[in-house]
Amino acid sequence: MPITTEDVLTCLHRMAGVIEENKKYLTKLDSPIGDADHGVNMNRGFKSVLKKVSSAEDKDAGTILKTAGMALVSSVGGAGGPLYGTAFMQAGMAVAGKYELEGEDILNALSSALDGVVMRGKASPGDKTMVDAITPAVDAMEEALDNGADTAGALEAASEAAKQGMKDTIPMLAKKGRASYLGERSIGHQDPGATSSYLLINTMAEVAREKKRSS
Repeated sequence: MPITTEDVLTCLHRMAGVIEENKKYLTKLDSPIGDADHGVNMNRGFKSVLKKVSSAEDKDAGTILKTAGMALVSSVGGAGGPLYGTAFMQAGMAVAGKYELEGEDILNALSSALDGVVMRGKASPGDKTMVDAITPAVDAMEEALDNGADTAGALEAASEAAKQGMKDTIPMLAKKGRASYLGERSIGHQDPGATSSYLLINTMAEVAREKKRSS
C-alpha cells in the first residue's frame, strides 16, 4: 500500500486543519514556559504551506515536502519556523524524486526530519523539546517495520510512541529554548513543540489508516 503524492498533499491539508483546531491548546501550553504564540505561529505557518504546495501538486513527494518546509521557514515566527522548516526540508530530501512512498521511505523521511531538528536546535532526548516526541516515534516505527508491520501499522506505532514522548516532557526540566530560562519552574508543563510534533505524526498515521481501509 504505497503512499502517493496525493496522499502526501492530503496529509498536509489535514495537518493544517489539526493545527488550526489545536491553536488555542498549543498556545495555552506555551503560555507558562514560552512566548504564548506557538499555536498562532504554527497555524500561520500551515496556512502558508497550503498556499505554497498548491503550485507543487504535480511534483514528487520530495518537492512537495521541501516546498512545505520553505513555507514554514518563511512564515513561522520564533524557533518553530527554522526547526519545523528544516524538518520538512530534510524529509523532502530523503524522498526526492519519489511519487510513491513505502514504509521504509516514510521512516527515512521521519528520521531525516529528526536529524534536521537536532542539527538545527542542538537538542537531545530529555531536553524537553520536540525531539522528545519525534525520537521515540522514529524508533517505534523502525521496530514495527522490522517486525513486519505495514505502513499504517508502523505509523500507528510511531504515533503512540510520540504521544508517550509528549507526555514524558511534563516532569522534565527544560534545557533548551525559552523554557530553559525558567529553570525548575519549567517542570510540570507539557512541551508545546513535542505536542505539535505528536499532532503531526498522529495525522500521518490517520491518513495511512484511512488509506488502508479504503484500499
